[in-house]
Amino acid sequence: MPTPTKVVSADADARLERELAGLKTEYERLRDDKVRTEQDLRHQQAQLAELEARARADYGTADPEELARLLEEKRQENARLVAEYRDHIAAVRRDLDAVEQDFAG
Repeated sequence: MPTPTKVVSADADARLERELAGLKTEYERLRDDKVRTEQDLRHQQAQLAELEARARADYGTADPEELARLLEEKRQENARLVAEYRDHIAAVRRDLDAVEQDFAG
């Protein structure tokens, strides 16, 4: 019959082996996650550089605040142009109504 000390030692050794195997598995998973994260980071950095270059080429800047200011200017300009077009259409309607009234009368 095995002595209690040998049983305890064998149990402790088995627990340590299981823990070590679990730690190795976790390490490999973390290493794989690190590699994927580094690849993702490189991809995102390349994509950001490409977008910044395109923004500089198209708008003369890649600064987010400057781009936001330019966007607001474009929105205001579009609103002004729509208002002018609306006024033009209203004037054309008025002129057309006047012509129709002259023709009918």
